[in-house]
Amino acid sequence: MTETSAAKTAVEALSEEEAKAELERLADEIAENDKRYHGEDAPVISDAEYDALRRRNQAIEERFPDLVREDSPSGHVGAEPSEGFGKITHKVPMLSLDNAFDDDDVRDFVGRVRRFLKFDPLMGALAVTAEPKIDGLSLSLRYEKGKLVSAATRGDGTVGENVTANARTIADIPKELSGDVPDVVEIRGEVYMAHADFTALNARMEANGGKTFANPRNAAAGSLRQLNSEITASRPLRFFAYAWGEMSEMPADTQMGMVEAFRDWGFVINDRMKRCESVDELVEVYHGIEEERATLGYDIDGVVYKVDRLDLQTRLGFISRSPRWAIAHKFPAEQAFTLLNDIEIQVGRTGALTPVAKLEPVTVGGVVVSNATLHNEDYIKGIGPNGEAIREGKDLRVGDTVKIQRAGDVIPQIVDVDLAKRSEGAEPFEFPTVCPACGSHAVRDENAKTGRRDAIRRCTGGLICPAQATEKLKHFVSRNAFDIEGFGDKQVDAFYADSLVTTPAEIFTLEARDRQALTKLRNREGWGAVSARNLFAAINERRSIDLHRFIFALGIRHVGEGNAKLLARAYGSWEAFSQAMVKAGDQTSDAWRDLNDIDGIGGIVAEALTEFFAEEHNLEQLRALLAEVAPLDAEIVDAGDSPVAGKTVVFTGSLERMTRDEAKAMAERFGAKVSGSVSKKTDLIVAGPGAGSKLKKAEELGLEVISEDDWFSLVGA
Repeated sequence: MTETSAAKTAVEALSEEEAKAELERLADEIAENDKRYHGEDAPVISDAEYDALRRRNQAIEERFPDLVREDSPSGHVGAEPSEGFGKITHKVPMLSLDNAFDDDDVRDFVGRVRRFLKFDPLMGALAVTAEPKIDGLSLSLRYEKGKLVSAATRGDGTVGENVTANARTIADIPKELSGDVPDVVEIRGEVYMAHADFTALNARMEANGGKTFANPRNAAAGSLRQLNSEITASRPLRFFAYAWGEMSEMPADTQMGMVEAFRDWGFVINDRMKRCESVDELVEVYHGIEEERATLGYDIDGVVYKVDRLDLQTRLGFISRSPRWAIAHKFPAEQAFTLLNDIEIQVGRTGALTPVAKLEPVTVGGVVVSNATLHNEDYIKGIGPNGEAIREGKDLRVGDTVKIQRAGDVIPQIVDVDLAKRSEGAEPFEFPTVCPACGSHAVRDENAKTGRRDAIRRCTGGLICPAQATEKLKHFVSRNAFDIEGFGDKQVDAFYADSLVTTPAEIFTLEARDRQALTKLRNREGWGAVSARNLFAAINERRSIDLHRFIFALGIRHVGEGNAKLLARAYGSWEAFSQAMVKAGDQTSDAWRDLNDIDGIGGIVAEALTEFFAEEHNLEQLRALLAEVAPLDAEIVDAGDSPVAGKTVVFTGSLERMTRDEAKAMAERFGAKVSGSVSKKTDLIVAGPGAGSKLKKAEELGLEVISEDDWFSLVGA
């Protein structure tokens, strides 16, 4: 029988000899198509034809198990291993969600949305969707002309890992969309692993002597982030679609309609998604899903609510890294009892002494927990942040039997103590008054304004404290800061211990010093010529860095990633920012007022910034660092031909067509900066009825003043 006739013969009719020849043909044909599809991105057959080849191969192998080849396609899926993940910049950032933890939080969320929109109850129902919050790994899929062209993880929300080859191996992710779809489609959802699949995978890993996973989410994340796509293909990954990024055309005008369109295009969507018209309905759906949680077959950690109408979502906009129109209603934390074996004191980069509970390992919510946060010394004593009793005033002692709770199913903490099981000889815990890392005094500062002591005890050693120095370096090279590949916590500890890198600037002089040194990095244990060369290359790639990343990397107290982005956007360049911070040290200056006027930057952050720039040793380290690296100017918001792009706008008086928050969100959407006070740097005043001192000052300065109606006309809204 010829190859052609064998290929057309039904599996049931094949003889053993014919089956052997057919398996050889299929192995060759599938391998060639794998190479063209995964390796060259140039397929010559359709997905349906390719799937048919694989189904036929599997059917023959099932009928003739003794004929299964060593190079069988059943054991080989995908392309050759990648050399490393590239980066993909999200056209639309992948944001996180704010959380709600009880029914009242949900009522507050809906109330905030109504107030922001001025959506009076008499206007009717405010529709909100509710869907299970999948506990997996976020993934963004980009389709052009209906074909999958790229897949990226969330990453830092702006830039993610390119996992396109791996995503192509997931059966739930179509490589080509069905029906009439827009030219550009970005589908977002969650990669996850079902409970049964996870159990089977761990059993297989253990049988083969491999490392098992702690939970399905870790298994899904680890499987998707494989350099070898064959490994990903061998893992039982699934995908739920529920959101979108860039879309050249919107197929619907509601959240529910969009998700239904995803289903029509070939995606799996969650069948428990509901559209609700009242808070009571939302809460009812939440508790219904909560009761089903153990029977769903996959991990969820809450329910996500989203305003249904997309035009209202646009009006609501975003706060920092989360949308105003959505919230995640988390399930109550899961709990378990275990033993408190020890209390360990860790020293952070700001000198904070943080107590950590060392626990007898216990499984809580599918995760083995051996550590828990203890916050501060008052928390150990049973005292809350305002002096109130927590855990009914019970203190914590080594040897206690304690109840563990994973707050929000993430961070373990101790919520109760079983005093009946406390041993008679258990002593109250004595919190150290000296730093365990350097021996310097550890003190609790007093707030000059309130007279209250800080909850955190801090080491006074500063730069002489090795714990602070290493933690600052770890922060500097962390993912959302300089993100230097190959320069992780272990490298920081080792290089600091050997005085190779003790300051951020020394990271960038490491290669030059290595050339001059008798002992080369490549000769250190665990290193070689290639690994040393790769590290130097990774360091050099970071000599130019986004301004907000540079500011965040400095580790200034109270300046997290969100505040760093606010500061970068407000000042635009490192020169402008640093000069302003030095001038702002004078709290009677315009620079101080301008800093405090940045929406989201309050007095505490402003003081932390000016204190940092007032310290000469900080400025010395900055000068050394800036001799090696160049912070890039902040990107200007792309607002098209907006007439207010780059201008500073102040809203004052009573606004009648929009709330103050909505006005700010609109102005920023059009590329403007919003200030809370009027100065000579203000470009435009939008004044409503009742405008007082701000309007008067604007008139004194001769600034342009327009009405709310004029504003809408100006921006074309």
